[in-house]
Amino acid sequence: MTSPDTSASPSAALGRAHARRLREVYRSAGWPCQDALEIDLLAAGLLERIRSPLGHETLRVTDTGVQWIARSLATNRRALSAHEALVEQVALEMSRAGRLAWRGLSLRAQVPTGDEAKPLRWCIAKPDVFSIRHTSVETYVEPIVHEVKVRRADLLGDLKQIAKRSAYLDLGECWYVLGCDAKGRAIGSPDEIPGECGVMMLEGGRLRVARAAKRHARTSLPFGVWMALAKATPVPLGDEGVQASL
Repeated sequence: MTSPDTSASPSAALGRAHARRLREVYRSAGWPCQDALEIDLLAAGLLERIRSPLGHETLRVTDTGVQWIARSLATNRRALSAHEALVEQVALEMSRAGRLAWRGLSLRAQVPTGDEAKPLRWCIAKPDVFSIRHTSVETYVEPIVHEVKVRRADLLGDLKQIAKRSAYLDLGECWYVLGCDAKGRAIGSPDEIPGECGVMMLEGGRLRVARAAKRHARTSLPFGVWMALAKATPVPLGDEGVQASL
């Protein structure tokens, strides 16, 4: 859930947690929680208290609150569309570079636990784009993970997830792909990204390598990853790539 655009709203100080609560009240019977979020929403005029003839109090989303929910959903849809478009662009770039690329995979990876008795644990990694070289030699596959970000808040939140990044690095090289905000500005800079990861920037509609990733020690893929790739369909190159190969 992304923060709604509240520039024209009296609730400009409210955030994602408030938007989530407002939607929950809208979908529910409106029983009050009587916490800080509820107080903020009542004070902003997005919720109102309704007292029944028996004295029971419930909450109702006001017309202003409904408009605020609509704005937040529109913001979310725009961010999702931008993210999916950039994911598609990265996958196609990998395909044009002679790689097999997949989107939306769930892959098993190992991450450190900090416990000497059990130093690693299994987890599920869900990279935006995962690709390997188009080769019949297992040791030449050179797996790469691309993590796509189009909102700065999402980028900053993701950078705090060390375990998630460790899972990506267990699978292969890890690259961050940084998109642009609504004003066309980059949502981040290469020096904000951990040094073990590569960085690609979206500039003028094209992807530019801002910093290469460190070479990865993995020269092959675990059996479980091969099975996941076998069950999935790679991104098709499309007519443009077919014409180029003629």
